[in-house]
Amino acid sequence: MDLLDKAKTAREGEEIDPEAVARYLEKTVPGFIGPLTILQYPSGHSNLTYLLKAGEREMVLRRPPIGTKAKTAHDMGREFRILSALSPHFPCPRPLAYCEDPAVMGCPFYVMEKISGIILRKDFPPELGMTPDRVRKLCENLIALQAKLHMLPVEEMGLSDFGKPEGYVQRQVEGWSKRYRNARTEDAPDFEKIMQWLAASLPGGPARAAIIHGDYKFDNVILDPADPLKIIGVLDWEMATVGDPLMDLGSSLAYWVQADDPEEVQAVRMMPTDAPGALKRSEMVRLYEEITGTKIENFAFYHCFGLFRLAVIAQQIYYRFFHGQTKDPRFARLIFAVHILEQAADQVVRGA
Repeated sequence: MDLLDKAKTAREGEEIDPEAVARYLEKTVPGFIGPLTILQYPSGHSNLTYLLKAGEREMVLRRPPIGTKAKTAHDMGREFRILSALSPHFPCPRPLAYCEDPAVMGCPFYVMEKISGIILRKDFPPELGMTPDRVRKLCENLIALQAKLHMLPVEEMGLSDFGKPEGYVQRQVEGWSKRYRNARTEDAPDFEKIMQWLAASLPGGPARAAIIHGDYKFDNVILDPADPLKIIGVLDWEMATVGDPLMDLGSSLAYWVQADDPEEVQAVRMMPTDAPGALKRSEMVRLYEEITGTKIENFAFYHCFGLFRLAVIAQQIYYRFFHGQTKDPRFARLIFAVHILEQAADQVVRGA
């Protein structure tokens, strides 16, 4: 059974000079010996991820995408810092080196250890033998690990200045609304009704400050090949901050397409969240409440925000394709996802 994620030859325009990176690693990573081979992981829509191979040693490199980007987005230094703080206490890759010298690659990047395991995509591979009971247990493990992240002590982790929890929800609504308006193309929905509802429906009272991942979902976790119900790593920390944990939960469940969702929503499913035995969104919320001792009064707001935020991310990526800043053909289809997410968010608003 070979279900591990495979790296391939880098896409055109996204190649990296292995000699330049090897010279840097020889100076910064103890025990590193070249020569170096670099391959690219083909999945993902934002930061670019590469496999570094030097003899028997394997590492992973992360760098920003090619083309223009938001001023504060794709901050490699933030990713490196959160991994440095979390890796002794939470299953995530151990960071090895961070570089800001443009002479090496022309952009900041960092290198981390490679965690070998299974990363799920749209459907469960038959080889995993995922019965309904096993699927349910994996869903429970997924939400339990997110809850564990949210319960880590922010100050003791040295991350009290990593974000600004006061006013976090309002800033998120305002910030993502601005990003959508800036990235909107002529073929995209306007989302004005959704943005206005979010701005008018902000939850009251200060939220508990927590370390949040920002993009926590099945295809950002690594499963143990020896026990696929066990999560041994969490990847893609580019959106991590300190903020409202319920915003993180809402963002995660925006990806959660369940078996009874409408056909058009099923069309944008990216993970096996509809499999027999999978928890529904409402069950995930109840389990999160039980684990954390948190009573969630208005999950419709957090779910709607998650759907809107996901649409903004898709639209920002599509904007790069629309304006010729990337050649990746996957991005052409994202405009359809934006329209479907607008419909789904509208249904949440109507239901609320």
